Amino acid sequence: MLECVVNVSQGSDQIMLDSLANAVRKDLLDLHSDQHHNRSVFTLVGELAPRVLARNAVLHLTMNDHVGVHPRLGVIDVVPFVPLADSTMSDALRARDEFAAWAVDTLQVPCFLYGPERSLPFIRKHAFSSLQPDVGPSAPHPTAGAICVGARPVLVAYNIWLANTPLARARAIAALVRSDTVRALGFQVGSSTQISMNLIDIGVVGPADVYETVSQHAEIERTELVGLATAHTLAPISSTEWERLDLSIEKTIEWKIAARARDLRAN
Repeated sequence: MLECVVNVSQGSDQIMLDSLANAVRKDLLDLHSDQHHNRSVFTLVGELAPRVLARNAVLHLTMNDHVGVHPRLGVIDVVPFVPLADSTMSDALRARDEFAAWAVDTLQVPCFLYGPERSLPFIRKHAFSSLQPDVGPSAPHPTAGAICVGARPVLVAYNIWLANTPLARARAIAALVRSDTVRALGFQVGSSTQISMNLIDIGVVGPADVYETVSQHAEIERTELVGLATAHTLAPISSTEWERLDLSIEKTIEWKIAARARDLRAN
C-alpha cells in the first residue's frame, strides 16, 4: 500500500475543501487545514485518489490570488508517495513518475521530481531559475503553477506555536532546530509565531525531542500534529506526554487504515 500526502494551496474555503474531500472520501485518511498557511494536507491511500484530487483542484483553484505564509509552487503543491506495508521505495518511485507523466498529459501542469535525486527544499530554492521541470512545460501553468512530485519515507509534519515570541526570534529558533533530520521554518501566523517542521527521521529526532529543544528558547503555547504520525512515533514517548504533544493512537496511520478497512467492509 502507498500513502500519498497531497498538499493543496487552499486552507480557508471550507465549501471548496469539503467538495475536494468528498471526491476522494473512500481513500481519505485525514484532512488538516490551516487558514494562515492557506494550505490543506490530504492524507490519502493508493494512486487513483491523488489524481482525482489533483484534477479537481486544478479545475477549481488558482494561484493568481493565493496568499499564505507557507512557500508553494502550485495549487497542488506537493504530491509525495510513501511506501507503507507490503510496498517499497521502488513502488513509490514508479507511482511518482507515473503521476508526473499523467499530470503533464492530462492537466498540462509541469512537475519537479524529488526523492533520491534531490530534496524538496532544493526544488523550492531553484525552481524555474537554475532548475527546470523534470516533466512538462518550462513555464508554470497559468493558474495551477507547478507540482512537486516525490517519493520519500514516512515523516512527521509538526508545528510548535510560540507565546510572546517575535518573528525574528522564531526564525532564529527554527535555525537552531534545523538539522539533517529536521526541516524547520519560522512563520508569523496571525498574532502568534510558529516553528513549522518536517521530522524526516523520527528514529533520530521525534516530537518530544523538538519540543524539548524549542522549550529551552521560548515559551510554548501549543503543539500541532499536521496530518498523521505512525505508531513508531508514539512508541518511545510516555502516553502521559501524548496530549501535550498533540499525539494519540487515533492520529496514527495504522489506526486510520484499520478504521478505513472496517468502513469498507461495512459498506
